[in-house]
Amino acid sequence: MSFQKQRITILGSTGSIGVNTLDVVAAHPERFEVFALSAATQVDLMLAQCARFKPRYAVMVSEPHARQLAEKVKANQLSVEVLSAPEALEMIASHELVDSVMAAIVGAAGLGACMAAARAGKRLLLANKEALVVGGEVFMQAVRSGKAQLLPIDSEHSAIFQSLPEDPSTWAERVEKIILTASGGPFRTRDPSSFSSITPDQACAHPNWVMGRKISVDSATMMNKALEVIEAKYLFGLAPEQIEVVIHPQSVIHSMVQYHDTSVVAQLGTPDMRVPIAYGLAWPDRIASGAKALDFKSLATMTFEVPDPERFPGLPLAWQVLDAPVGSTAVLNAANEVAVAAFLEGKIRFDHIHRVNHATLEAMTLSDAGDLGGLLAIDAEARQRATRIAQQLES
Repeated sequence: MSFQKQRITILGSTGSIGVNTLDVVAAHPERFEVFALSAATQVDLMLAQCARFKPRYAVMVSEPHARQLAEKVKANQLSVEVLSAPEALEMIASHELVDSVMAAIVGAAGLGACMAAARAGKRLLLANKEALVVGGEVFMQAVRSGKAQLLPIDSEHSAIFQSLPEDPSTWAERVEKIILTASGGPFRTRDPSSFSSITPDQACAHPNWVMGRKISVDSATMMNKALEVIEAKYLFGLAPEQIEVVIHPQSVIHSMVQYHDTSVVAQLGTPDMRVPIAYGLAWPDRIASGAKALDFKSLATMTFEVPDPERFPGLPLAWQVLDAPVGSTAVLNAANEVAVAAFLEGKIRFDHIHRVNHATLEAMTLSDAGDLGGLLAIDAEARQRATRIAQQLES
């Protein structure tokens, strides 16, 4: 069978999602062609990716790293144009020759490129939480006006998408609620009184998933799940009270949809990000992902728990900010990025992350957030406030 090749831009190609995306792409050369790659600082890995996948463009976030890459590209006689600056990210996300964009840049830094891809009507494979958490309705309006095709790549949201009816216009009349599953991270059973002594390496040692350090810390605090609740609200057009979170330590059921007749439809699979990536890349087809098949004979048990608010105090903030003025979700995201970075740098304790997030929300008075500029201004102010709060907590 022959296919029209998809030309793909991968924003954040050297991160875990980007690497897994390229793994799936490499397994299906008849279907996919890499048009452009972007990264932050990993010059040597980007060079290796350029040598293997031969993109037209490679974008490095900083000018010094772009210069290093350009020198190495020239020395290796590769026909790749190396660029830098935020405008370059937006260009490779919206280029007329691009069919699909994998949005895998961590943090609010990827928001502009996501907006550009949405406005240009691309198939947007969304692994960047911040586009929805920060952008909210502004981002969704860009998706609608550009007639972009938005496909979630988070394993939980992909699972929900796969468990919903094909026709979105029927969701409201059929769906009672969605249930996002969470692994509980590495500290699901740890005594909360010992959280002050948790180290960055301990927080990044996830029991089921191999992820980057920032998202690993978010999993340990369950702030990743708080952000996913916010995403789900916008992705699926649900009220916040229709979104539930349950801890499922085995990470086999990736999320569920409960219908009005109380039937529950769930998506199951091995904890491997190549599964939702392959689904997003090939949708509505299904292609080999490279992941191991689920072996039911080896599943001794599947258990479920209610999240402990003492162990995971950040989770309820999701519903709090969704009920607050527009822009509050951007404040929570910005504060959390600052707090996690400070923790990973050894400046604050693990249990201080929630204190920074909560205090930043309390300190902000929100004004106009009706467009991207207003949201980015809120994001910048929240980062400044969170930085000051984190500095006050530094030991």
